[in-house]
Amino acid sequence: MSTTARKRLMRDFKRLHIDPPQGVNGSPVPDNIMHWNAVIFGPEDTPWDGGTFRLTLEFQEEYPNKAPVVKFKSTMFHPNIYADGGICLDILQNQWSPIYDVSAILTSIQSLLCDPNPNSPANSEAARLYSENRREYNRRVKQIVESSWLEPTD
Repeated sequence: MSTTARKRLMRDFKRLHIDPPQGVNGSPVPDNIMHWNAVIFGPEDTPWDGGTFRLTLEFQEEYPNKAPVVKFKSTMFHPNIYADGGICLDILQNQWSPIYDVSAILTSIQSLLCDPNPNSPANSEAARLYSENRREYNRRVKQIVESSWLEPTD
């Protein structure tokens, strides 16, 4: 395992727990600093309010020079989230920078929930509803929020 990646992830973990951003949480799985579980809480006063959404972050030895693979484990309905939980977000692809840490990644994903980009859809149905029928889109999001309460936490 890369010493640089390990040191950086330990620093990210410490920072995340000393000064956690509102509405996000994450930590490495026992005995594997390169694999994290995280939770994003739906932002208040949005259709996502009340949701508890689980994610995984898989870091490579090239971290922080290479973005982690981040996926939702929770079922999602969002223009920029694929059916397999993959996330279409510029900072996880072509706009990645080593300045981003775990807190920045999670808060960016939380922000994406409320500010999707329907012009770059990973879920064409969600993108269409977001653009053409916001009421139905919000209804579908509320269903996802409610289902997030029932998902196992394994």
